[in-house]
Amino acid sequence: MKHRSSRMLGSGFLEFKLDYAQIHHIGIGDVVSSENFSAGGYLWRINCYPRGNEIYGDGEHLSIYLQLVTKSKNVKAIFDASLVGRDGTLSSSDVIRSVEVYSPKDGTEKGWDLFVKRSDLESSYVINGTVTILCGVIVMPDIDNTLPVPPQPDLASHLGHLLDSALGTDVSFVVGGEVFPAHRAVLAARSPVFRAELFGPMADATMPSITLHDIEPAAFRVMLQFMYTDALPADDELGDPLVEMMIHLLAAADRYALDRLEVICELKLCKNVSAETVASVLACAETYSCLKLKTKCMDLFAVKENFKKAVVTDGFIMLLQKFPTLAGELARRVAL
Repeated sequence: MKHRSSRMLGSGFLEFKLDYAQIHHIGIGDVVSSENFSAGGYLWRINCYPRGNEIYGDGEHLSIYLQLVTKSKNVKAIFDASLVGRDGTLSSSDVIRSVEVYSPKDGTEKGWDLFVKRSDLESSYVINGTVTILCGVIVMPDIDNTLPVPPQPDLASHLGHLLDSALGTDVSFVVGGEVFPAHRAVLAARSPVFRAELFGPMADATMPSITLHDIEPAAFRVMLQFMYTDALPADDELGDPLVEMMIHLLAAADRYALDRLEVICELKLCKNVSAETVASVLACAETYSCLKLKTKCMDLFAVKENFKKAVVTDGFIMLLQKFPTLAGELARRVAL
């Protein structure tokens, strides 16, 4: 087979010559390939099936395809193919064109299954025993019309800085003598209780300062931070003892219907409860209907050594005073 190629900017052309006598008895699915040629900075190859490929070949048509050889990203290209007539000219009816995206990953070839009838080759296109197919490839430029997208902002960090700076605050809370500035819209978005208090018909809706009772300032501070950032500080930053903080924080979460925070507190208490704190934690679990936490406490009480340590704590006396019915449950669980 003889091939002659030429190059233009972004384009490549190939005269693909087939020895008609050689391909006359070739089988369906047998391929004759060109040498690699360049177009638009990529290497390409022409694959010709004189009797059609294995899938679409009927033995009566010649198939021709273009394949991207260079291992790169997908390339969009125009593929032209035309037969050269016996007079050396191209008939307009013989020129066909396709616009395709070529992928080097799977070696996909794209072109025409029924390019020309074999019976027409001999009658119109065999010149001195050779069939010439003029192939052209024009690589289309990869124009990126998109703008670079900045990375997704860290909304939690931004809101956390907003809380710390007190910029634009429109309400403050007095808790245990400490003042906590905040933003009504943020609190209302996070808590249905705050939404009702700050934007409903209640008196708090118009008050610039609200005093809260029955909540620890440290727990309120952590709750406020969670409402802005949806995260808690590290355990070693929550104060000591951790279990006591979690009990106060769970109470605050229940008060303001912060369900996610309440679950987080319950899980932390399950991990950190001990014989010395189990009575206080069980009282918390019973108060706020934390079934998982209650089960954890009852299992811990059931161990004799833990029970002996728990009954001498102040929390155990307060537990039985507040929930006398738990005495029966404990008696059934504890093996003394």
